[in-house]
Amino acid sequence: MTGSIYIVDGARTPFLKARNAPGPFAAADLATAAGAALLARQPFAPDELDEVILGCASPSPDEVNIGRVVALRMGCGLKVPGWTVMRNCASGMQALDSAIANIRAGRSALVLAGGVDALSRAPLLFSDAMVRWLSGWYAAKTGGQKLAALRRFRLGHLAPVIGIMKGLTDPIVGQLMGQTAENLAWKFDITREEMDAFAVESHRRVAAAQDSAHFGEIVPLIDRDGTVYKDDDGVRRDSSVANLAKLKPFFDRKYGKVTAGNSSQITDGAAWLVLASEAAVERHGLAPLGRIDDSQWAGLDPAQMGLGPVHAATPILQRHGLGLNDLDAWEINEAFAAQVIACLRAWSDEDFCRDELGLAGALGALEPARLNADGGAVALGHPVGASGARIVLHLLHVLRRSGGRRGIATICIGGGQGGAMLVETV
Repeated sequence: MTGSIYIVDGARTPFLKARNAPGPFAAADLATAAGAALLARQPFAPDELDEVILGCASPSPDEVNIGRVVALRMGCGLKVPGWTVMRNCASGMQALDSAIANIRAGRSALVLAGGVDALSRAPLLFSDAMVRWLSGWYAAKTGGQKLAALRRFRLGHLAPVIGIMKGLTDPIVGQLMGQTAENLAWKFDITREEMDAFAVESHRRVAAAQDSAHFGEIVPLIDRDGTVYKDDDGVRRDSSVANLAKLKPFFDRKYGKVTAGNSSQITDGAAWLVLASEAAVERHGLAPLGRIDDSQWAGLDPAQMGLGPVHAATPILQRHGLGLNDLDAWEINEAFAAQVIACLRAWSDEDFCRDELGLAGALGALEPARLNADGGAVALGHPVGASGARIVLHLLHVLRRSGGRRGIATICIGGGQGGAMLVETV
């Protein structure tokens, strides 16, 4: 990558845990609220953006190109293009990478990019049997035909198909994402106690970060009733290994170890970053938070998709001659506790690094203090489209707060992929 791509500023909504009902905000509401607040504090007008790129894994049927919908609602004007990208869990990171590509190509100089999902509003769908019955019902013309159709109706036809379960099931290997985490737990001999301890530490770190006001990138939300949402609400301050041990495995109920407590939460949220070329920084007199020095995408076995961060981040380390602990901070999205632990085990495993990554030997152990300093998705939640953007933005905040210089944000991706970005403070 030649020429600097600067991260000028960023903002996100609180991440709101889904509670078995549609949340108070649609995806477009979340993205509009965070984006409008972010743009309001910039020295340029919203219509001076070259484009708006929004990652979203599950837009609602009435906002399929949600990037354009939100761009118009934020006041960017009719002439600023808005578009949507989808790379499952890395949709927000893909939006950033798409912005990088267009800036490097000279098509854009100032881009608003990020991600959003309102997973609490994932749809309930009719089954195929119900759709076929409805087709026959609407095709019936006479009273006799309608009576015959009614006789074919079964109450079982009304059983809904849960959209989010379909979306989180890999169609190639036929496994839910949590089952792929079970695969990694078996492969790397990760115990239930290790997973639960990791989850407890994630909650502890998020709670400590909230108490220390380390989530300054959050823009509060206000619903139609005037209720204010100012913090991520999935954190459990009373989380303990003893409490988590009471939960039953969710994905493999007989032999499994992955539970709701050591997995990321189903959540609603949005995150945005302003990306700019050097010329745009000078033209508008901007003061960047940092810059993106490199990015990488990787593919791997969908049944082991949680190892995506290892496959994506390692080439960046090699290109820049870096070891794991040469980075001042890391953000690895916590899709599952087992998945992050597996990544750490993979880097320290001689055979894995040699056979899977083509290295001469193991990369070693990543120091725990460098990883997810303020907790992660196990406690914060994982609004699929937003997480990739969130970890890049928060990584820069961690670096600037701690006096660090460089860090990597990396994420696993359903379908067997990984994404990573190397960022540097300026």
